Amino acid sequence: MVSDRYHATGAQAEYEPGSHGQVLRNRLGMTDPALMDRAELALLLQLYEFVLHQQFPARRLRVADLMEWHRLWLGNVYHWAGQERSVNMGKGGFQFAAAAQITRLLQAFEAQCLRRYTPCQGMDDVALTEAIAVCHVEFILIHPFREGNGRLSRLLADVMAVQAGRGLLDYSPWDADKGAYFSAIQRGMGMDYAPMAKLVSAALAVPGAAGRG
Repeated sequence: MVSDRYHATGAQAEYEPGSHGQVLRNRLGMTDPALMDRAELALLLQLYEFVLHQQFPARRLRVADLMEWHRLWLGNVYHWAGQERSVNMGKGGFQFAAAAQITRLLQAFEAQCLRRYTPCQGMDDVALTEAIAVCHVEFILIHPFREGNGRLSRLLADVMAVQAGRGLLDYSPWDADKGAYFSAIQRGMGMDYAPMAKLVSAALAVPGAAGRG
């Protein structure tokens, strides 16, 4: 079973006093993880409304877009929203990119992924599946933010799908088998994107709503 808990060290690893190590230090003084989950979800739905319906980017995407989406989403909750993480992080025994490497890796992500695959207009299902799979894996491996990487990566995938004229992805298969999902991410370290492409293909089959990750 893969753990859902992050392990981090450094200044951004501070938790809100009274939360028993369950809620990151936040602007709201919130200590209940269930309340924080609901607050973040409500704000995420607002972000989806803004990005998909008010200022949809029908153009090539940039890392700056992702940073701005993160800031818009969590800026009223965490002081570091929209900034690269300054702590090293791991999950389920798996270490994400070292914090010191994030700036360099994001530059490569923009050049090799966003610039190559977006905008997605005119892509058929095979090309779109590859584009989303590669971008998703590489973004998750970088894990540029202290919190919210999975959910923001899903927004990125949804934007790419809508650019291609498709609906939002249905992430329920990913959530139902998290072991398969994390295995697909790990396979991507060797540039084997086939397992993630299979998951993306399943998620594209039925339009769905924004999911938490």
